[in-house]
Amino acid sequence: MMNDIYRIDKARARASFGRAAETYDAAAILQKQVREEMLSRLDLVKLNPQVILDAGCGTGAASHALQKRFEKSQVVSLDFAYPMLQKTRKTRANMSLIHRLKSPLVGSKQNLLCADIEALPLASASTGLIWSNLAIQWCNDLDAALQEFHRVLQPEGLLMFSTFGPDTLRELRVATSAASGNEYTSVSRFIDMHDIGDALVRAGFSAPVLDVERFTLTYDDVKSVMRDLKSIGAHNATDGRARGLLGRTFFEKLQVSYEQFRQDKKLPATFEVVYGHAWHGKDKPGSISGLDDGVSPVTFKPRKK
Repeated sequence: MMNDIYRIDKARARASFGRAAETYDAAAILQKQVREEMLSRLDLVKLNPQVILDAGCGTGAASHALQKRFEKSQVVSLDFAYPMLQKTRKTRANMSLIHRLKSPLVGSKQNLLCADIEALPLASASTGLIWSNLAIQWCNDLDAALQEFHRVLQPEGLLMFSTFGPDTLRELRVATSAASGNEYTSVSRFIDMHDIGDALVRAGFSAPVLDVERFTLTYDDVKSVMRDLKSIGAHNATDGRARGLLGRTFFEKLQVSYEQFRQDKKLPATFEVVYGHAWHGKDKPGSISGLDDGVSPVTFKPRKK
């Protein structure tokens, strides 16, 4: 059970992402890189889904890529922030007429759905592929989210996702904790890969496979770190956060504390990305072959208590 102070205030998170809809694409460098990695892994899968769910679609970049790849499929773009869905619609509408004539999309009707991953308003066994890029970390109940994925996925359907692991923003967590005297939560508490694997098994998925990749973004100063997070809507939305502005003294302490991590004249921001996939059905394989040599996937079985 998640400690209450780390519980996500969904209303605050929804509002933050809504405000970031127009600035998201320019700042979401990591999200784009992870999306491209997920798409490359999808190349290794033989799949012909009639319906695809993009769970936590953001501004719709993955939805459009999936629609292009699976031309006859219907892609459902789901997000809990309505302005993100408006941006998804706008991006699609701005596709040039020439491009659409060159690459007609048979399943071109947009399906936009404003909803929470933890309570999907979709029929059971209605989707052949569920895709979720860096979204499930905003769920308060991972078991509920994965059970919902399992419920709406068809037999032999595929779940492919990414999420953040515990080392994400560790520098910011240390620095803000020191600046506030551990009085407030500063960064969400992200779930370990092994616990995610256990949750997938509990939800009924077959032989989940997960692996981890670490990214380090670099900045000139702390303000740039915070600006990037604000631009993608990744505000601190935990219930244990400070209420109201913390003031100049706090920010000065934050700057001083963050300096301990400076290397090569840059401040790092670490992101631990967990990739995972799992099948709905015991007859599907538990791994995707052909991963890069540097990736060490782990196949999960329930841990003994």
